[in-house]
Amino acid sequence: MPVDFNLSPTEEGVHKAAASFAASSLKDARKMYMKYHQHTERFQSTRPIYHQAVVGGLIKGQIPPVLGGTGGTLIETAILVEEMYTVEPAASLTIFSTGLGLMTMNLASKPEHKEFLAPFLSGEGEPLASLVFSEPGGVANYLEKGAPGLVTTATLDGNEWVLNGEKIWATNSAGWDFEGADLQCVVCRTTNPDTDEPADAIMILLVTIADIKRNAPDAFKVVRHVSTAGHTACSGPHIKYINLRVPTKNMLCPPGTGTAIVSAAFDCTAVMVGAMSVGIMRAAFDAALAFAKGDSRRGASELLTRQAVADLLSGIKMLTEACRALTWKAANCLENGPGDYNARRELALAAKIYCSDACMKAVTEAINVVGVTAYDADQPFADLLNTAMALPIFDGGNVGIRRRHMQDLMLLKDYDPWSSTYGRSN
Repeated sequence: MPVDFNLSPTEEGVHKAAASFAASSLKDARKMYMKYHQHTERFQSTRPIYHQAVVGGLIKGQIPPVLGGTGGTLIETAILVEEMYTVEPAASLTIFSTGLGLMTMNLASKPEHKEFLAPFLSGEGEPLASLVFSEPGGVANYLEKGAPGLVTTATLDGNEWVLNGEKIWATNSAGWDFEGADLQCVVCRTTNPDTDEPADAIMILLVTIADIKRNAPDAFKVVRHVSTAGHTACSGPHIKYINLRVPTKNMLCPPGTGTAIVSAAFDCTAVMVGAMSVGIMRAAFDAALAFAKGDSRRGASELLTRQAVADLLSGIKMLTEACRALTWKAANCLENGPGDYNARRELALAAKIYCSDACMKAVTEAINVVGVTAYDADQPFADLLNTAMALPIFDGGNVGIRRRHMQDLMLLKDYDPWSSTYGRSN
């Protein structure tokens, strides 16, 4: 099989469409939303951008054709994510977090769940979806036997599930008006599991805005809006469910099946974080290169003629190219192989860990190229650094979750380290 990095006609089309959307809808987004002082106002101000994404097919494009969407390959998604993140991370994250919210639907939905996808296939409005997983106090060890596990629980009461608990960091979970997203895919724990194995209690319930409106006013509420250092126009608040009732038909994954679906969803998004990292690295390189070519620091020639500056820039460029190659390989391998699923998954984890860690290094070195001028808030570097800071710690932190998953894979008796490149060795 040839290794070919030339974009296919479809991939080139995705790249051009993403670049066009970024140039027309995202380029001036930060200037627009930074006029507002409150984090919540900044998020709400991006609603027209999100509407343009809906009309442009970016939401429907995150649903596979088998479910009525127009989604393509993971490599195509990686190209899209990189291009948009290079220009505007915050508004882009809201768009792609709806994709994460729909990921569990893409992986596990049945014909009877079609109604839940309808708002996202219509090409109308600004529907938000959210995968509601993280909790106050963290979830890194939620499957550890003997531990409390998830705080958010679901209790079967007749023909309804009763949801109680608290969640945090789930982008889009509260919706545009902070009364609930159009669709929340809530990862929770049944109060009546069949066994004492933690994974056997994990399930996923679908909560729509219509469900919330049918409940008491305090059944869903925002406890606190979290203001973040980067991605300053996104919403991932601390939310609470109090005896929120949903019909039994809203059960996407029965107890015992939720863990595998959540894991598979985050395997896909691991690749996407790799692409986000490449986008931020690319933006940092472009800004530092422009500065090095246009400034001499009172010298006789431009900064780029200085060996130290050229070495830093060449290092950033090589790191960016390496991360893109790893991300694309992980995207292709996760869908097509070679290797079994564990081998393919390992590359996705590697893309998330390596690229997000590398992103922090690349942005820091870009700042060193520019020097103290990078500290000026009118320069892009502080925002890029604040954005890069999130990548190793969100979507499953590298230290607490992603590296532990790689450790688990290496501990397997049948671990085959190079099968994601060459196939099984035996």
